[in-house]
Amino acid sequence: MSKKWLIAVTGTFTHLLLGTVYAWSFFQTPITRFAGWNNAQTAWAFSLSIFMLGVTSAWAGNKMSVYGPRRLSMIGGALYALGYLISGFALARQSLFLLYFGFGIIGGIGLGLAYVTPVATVSAWFTQKQGLATGMVVMGFGFGALVMSKLLAPLFLKLSDGNLSTTFYYVGAVMIVLIPALASFLQLPKNDKPQETIKEKIPIARYIKTKPFVTVWLIFMINIVAGMIFISFQSPLLQDMLKIRMPAGTDFSDAGVVASLAAAGATLIAASSIFNGLGRFVWGSISDKIGRMPTFRILLALQTVIFGLLIFVRHPVVFSVLVCIVLLCYGGGFGVLPSLTKEMYGSKLMPSLYGALLTAWSVGGIVGPQVVAFMKDNYADKAGLYAFVVGGGLLIVGLALSLEYKDPREAG
Repeated sequence: MSKKWLIAVTGTFTHLLLGTVYAWSFFQTPITRFAGWNNAQTAWAFSLSIFMLGVTSAWAGNKMSVYGPRRLSMIGGALYALGYLISGFALARQSLFLLYFGFGIIGGIGLGLAYVTPVATVSAWFTQKQGLATGMVVMGFGFGALVMSKLLAPLFLKLSDGNLSTTFYYVGAVMIVLIPALASFLQLPKNDKPQETIKEKIPIARYIKTKPFVTVWLIFMINIVAGMIFISFQSPLLQDMLKIRMPAGTDFSDAGVVASLAAAGATLIAASSIFNGLGRFVWGSISDKIGRMPTFRILLALQTVIFGLLIFVRHPVVFSVLVCIVLLCYGGGFGVLPSLTKEMYGSKLMPSLYGALLTAWSVGGIVGPQVVAFMKDNYADKAGLYAFVVGGGLLIVGLALSLEYKDPREAG
């Protein structure tokens, strides 16, 4: 195996472990029931994590030439693991503040440090087939929810007799060993060594203020919101739909019923994570052929139609299929963005401006989950309907922006 492919593979597995954060909806309902917090309070742990991921990614992308990808990713992996360990303690004490601090702040910072560096590193190694290479790496992040919902979480819950706190301890122990080990393989090509640019300040501020950058940021943020509506709450939304179809008088507190609903939710999380992962690879490859922004237009148009359909869908299977397609498009945004950034600004500016664009992930990570959480806490029977209306409206705006987009290379 050549060196660049070794780095691509280890970067993919690094992302696979980081992507376990996307299984949050697996824990949303159990944590809410265990601690007595409402949906919005519990979901803020996930929202904070994604917010810190985006903000820290912006910083890490700008500092990769100074500290190097290996150091940033290894530290990030350790912090992500520490976030799980603190969260385990928070659940044992039923401390919402500690859950926010551990999973949200510390874990989110770790995610940000470790997320952007493998993508930017692989982008530097692959001068051709950018969408394919970076799409493969971020595909790993999409598959992370599958690993958590069908492997790690069920295994550790079984080992701990259903103890959520101990389960988080186990997950943290796995992460603190594996992620730094995988991240240790990351390094830039010789012509991109950190010491060659360590004293050079990259002037990204003037690019961030331009219309093309702002347009891409908004398009990406809207694509994030659409996906986050389901990543954060797909299991509870599916379970609500299944409850409606159960016989009248069903005891929803019965252990067997709870386990059955949880298993259905976990299956959807696993299935949608496969589509999330494949979307990053497939759409990244497609964008190599038809162009980056044309691909974004297809993603936004397809999701606009799906959100319109979701307003009327009441069947769990149809709902699940549509969720998987939305996650396919959600993942596609991550598969296309690195190559789009590099084409817009060149390889030298790519890490910094790619990190800056990931701040859209921060905003989307708050808006998407909190929209659904608010609806579930205040309009339980119509939570999904109202969330789909909001998401569909935003997607229409995103599609309009994509049609108005002008490539800065052509504009210049």
